Amino acid sequence: MSNSPNRLTQRLANAPTWAFSAYAILAAFTTYFCMYGFRKGFAAGSYTDETAGFFGSVFALKSALVISQLIGYALSKFIGIKVNSEMPKARRALALIGCILVAELALLAFAVLPPSGKVIAMFFNGLPLGMVWGMVFSFLEGRRLTELLGAGLCCSFIIASGYAKTVGKLLIESGLPEPWMPVTTGLCFLPIFLIAVWMLCQLPDPSPEDERARVVRAPMDRKARWRFVRTFFPGLAAGFIAYTGLTIFRDYRDNFALEILEETGAMSSASVFTKTELPIAFGVVSIVALLFLVKDNRRGFFLTHLCALIGALMLGGSTLLFNSGALGGFGWMVCSGFGAFLAYVPFNCIFYDRMIAALGTVATAVFCIMLADALGYTGTIGVMIYEQVVGGPEGTKLDFFRNLSYATSIIGSVCIIISWMSFSTKIKH
Repeated sequence: MSNSPNRLTQRLANAPTWAFSAYAILAAFTTYFCMYGFRKGFAAGSYTDETAGFFGSVFALKSALVISQLIGYALSKFIGIKVNSEMPKARRALALIGCILVAELALLAFAVLPPSGKVIAMFFNGLPLGMVWGMVFSFLEGRRLTELLGAGLCCSFIIASGYAKTVGKLLIESGLPEPWMPVTTGLCFLPIFLIAVWMLCQLPDPSPEDERARVVRAPMDRKARWRFVRTFFPGLAAGFIAYTGLTIFRDYRDNFALEILEETGAMSSASVFTKTELPIAFGVVSIVALLFLVKDNRRGFFLTHLCALIGALMLGGSTLLFNSGALGGFGWMVCSGFGAFLAYVPFNCIFYDRMIAALGTVATAVFCIMLADALGYTGTIGVMIYEQVVGGPEGTKLDFFRNLSYATSIIGSVCIIISWMSFSTKIKH
């Protein structure tokens, strides 16, 4: 896992754009895709008729598991604000592998513990995984091709969650007990993950041309992070609020896709999880990837906002069509997911990379991404607890999901507009 220059790294540094891009996307995509085998496989289980004591109340076991994992995941994002923004390239490989192995050990504990113990195990499963995205994206940021590479990386989490749940569902259908399904799903992904991490480590650093086009990306200490937030607070705050809403929507849809599809009558087979996500992945990634063609950073940053705004409006519009009966359950899951991811994906990778380039300030996009993720998943935990307290363990997921769709669309659209209005006054012409 050495990061010292070698023959492959040198060849990648001198490779044609298409060859370098294909290699980098494959390595990053595969690494993060495999992470979902350790994070989302458990969601393919229903854990019906089981409850667990949580926060002084009785929660449905699956909701308690989701919330517990989210608490660990959100805490990991807060830890990652410091760890990821300061981590040198030489340590990323061991950190990535260590995170995955800890998560897999937690799934092993999940298999053998009683319901209350499973809830604790899911906390320790989520705790290391929240830092994986930042570690992977650190290999890609600060390049002239970052939009293209980031879009390829984002394709991973759109497809991977559905695929991980499909694998988990197939394991259950093959006769594997539900408690052992998550750890087995993780083992299926582990060998490929290790190969992908090795591939990532062979990537060369950004070239001098990359640094001139996209600004030097340097580790940020505590003083640099606070100075950056104070300087650009209004725009950052608006973007963080929009991203928090999108994260809540995306994670709720992800964790309870089984229940939502069943309640809409669209749950046909284990493959439905993948079928809903594939058109979203290819459609969204194709649109976002085209932004790398825009060389002017101000224009590129504006178009990134525009993509997010269109996505937020599409989310609300598709929900209106579903409520009116003009769109079926499967179509709604695809259209609302497409809108949500069209808004979510830019924030998750290229938004902050292009922002730093447009503002002309020395910083790292990973710091902004980790901070946004930390806030987003904290909001997700709050909404999950609120839903369980108000609706109880037997509350319908479909009704809550519909209301969540409208709220995300309205709040997200307003905040995206405010974000652009704030940043546009600070961009260097």
